[in-house]
Amino acid sequence: MGTLTSYYFTPLNLRFRLCPTGRAYSGRSRMFENKNSKHPCFLCKQRLYKEVFRRRFDNFRCFSSNGNEEEDNVSKSSNLTATTEEAEERNVDELKSDQTPTSISSRPPDISPMGPAYNSFQVDSFKLMELLGPEKVDPNDVKLIKEKLFGYSTFWVTREEPFGDFGEGILFFGNLRGKREEVFAKLQRQLAEVSGNKYNLFMVEEPNSEGMDPRGGPRVSFGLLRKEVSEPGPTTLWQYVIALLLFVLTIGSCVELGIASQINRLPPEVVKYFTDPNAIDPPDMQLLFPFVDSALPLAYGVLGVQLFHEVGHFLAAFPKKVKLGIPYFIPNITLGSFGAITQFKSILPDRRTKVDVSIAGPFAGAALSFSMFCVGLLLSSNPDAAGDLVQVPCMLFQGSLLLGLISRATLGYAAMHAATVSIHPLVIAGWCGLTTSAFNMLPVGCLDGGRAVQGAFGKDALVGFGLATYTLLGLGVLGGPLSLPWGLYVLICQRTPEKPCLNDVSEVGTWRRTAIIVAIVLVVLILLPLWDELAEELGIGLVTTF
Repeated sequence: MGTLTSYYFTPLNLRFRLCPTGRAYSGRSRMFENKNSKHPCFLCKQRLYKEVFRRRFDNFRCFSSNGNEEEDNVSKSSNLTATTEEAEERNVDELKSDQTPTSISSRPPDISPMGPAYNSFQVDSFKLMELLGPEKVDPNDVKLIKEKLFGYSTFWVTREEPFGDFGEGILFFGNLRGKREEVFAKLQRQLAEVSGNKYNLFMVEEPNSEGMDPRGGPRVSFGLLRKEVSEPGPTTLWQYVIALLLFVLTIGSCVELGIASQINRLPPEVVKYFTDPNAIDPPDMQLLFPFVDSALPLAYGVLGVQLFHEVGHFLAAFPKKVKLGIPYFIPNITLGSFGAITQFKSILPDRRTKVDVSIAGPFAGAALSFSMFCVGLLLSSNPDAAGDLVQVPCMLFQGSLLLGLISRATLGYAAMHAATVSIHPLVIAGWCGLTTSAFNMLPVGCLDGGRAVQGAFGKDALVGFGLATYTLLGLGVLGGPLSLPWGLYVLICQRTPEKPCLNDVSEVGTWRRTAIIVAIVLVVLILLPLWDELAEELGIGLVTTF
């Protein structure tokens, strides 16, 4: 929270009289010699108060326009305030003996201490916004940084604009005088020498640039923010408690998924309650207790994929000295979990780091899930593992084009072209893990895929990818019946793009961009359902035609 000079606005007391000649008037006859005009002492004081309040109001606004004007206004305001206080002290004794007539109001209604342009409510609103908003960059530091950092050999500053979510920083526009990475590294070293550990310097693409840099690449600008404003805050105790509760709920949703996978073994009244929309009376839930033990292997597999996903993030962040927050697992009764929300607890140094840390989690989770899926398919076709198999509707394999084709190629036409199919629980765990990893790699918002696209192609590209993703989810093209809950999850929890890196300009390289494009194609193939004609031709499920 910002630290500002305290201003106190008090109502005018018309019994204070300040004369231009320095002589105090006393007595009612002198004060009201002319009933049609105000006393000259009152007019003098009114003008003085108006000037004081006007200058105080201007002090709230002078920072964004000119840092030097703020110092002048504050000094003038202080001088005027001191003059007023001295005049009031000289008239304290006279005030005790002077009495205001009962027929005259102590404050005429046409007097406004703020003048015609402003009122006290507006001033208090500006003051409240300044107090509650983030602390801004010190104008003296801005002047010092411009003198010590920027120049002919690094970056020649031409103008300045507010920078940050609330305009709490300074964005320097100008001309780059060298290779951007070398200039940025030099400016960071000099900033640490000049201001210590007080500010963070960002190199970003110049907003609304009319052309590219003559040396190649986009034109750059440098933003300055205080560290306490730009860096994420520490994790609080309540956040740990919430994360623990969400993790417990996720364990419960994974166990529920394991029980639901045994639908052919569950009591009829339980199956009817969860499948019949007209069922009203809930069954005795104690009937599900015998099925908990057999549901644990599947629950362990689904939960293990989510944990391995987060381990991938942390392993990629550790060598780059990037701090990650505690993961918030989001339970889901259909897949076991939506995944986890993991925040960056430090500013990322560059876009390469953003891409590497972002894709490490989905790639790790997808690798483990695909291994489980393939092993489960192999065990499903093994007669020795028949006792561990569960019966699931074959129509479920139509939920994914890629996974349905792999299952059909492995299990064969006879096994897949039926009402139900016997599979190993690892197939379900791998399927759910791959689906969750694919959803988290969607190029939208602050999901892993959105962060990766923002780092590899920029924020503008993320906007285009995000609109396309929202459209496909809204139409149910991706994910089928899961598209609506996933779309709501992204809108509620993950819609905001990630904050910029310190070096938000340097390219990430061709192979990173290629890996992201390949990952997005695989995501579409996993989430795209099999249409009925293709499923019937391949023999996946019994497709009913009318």
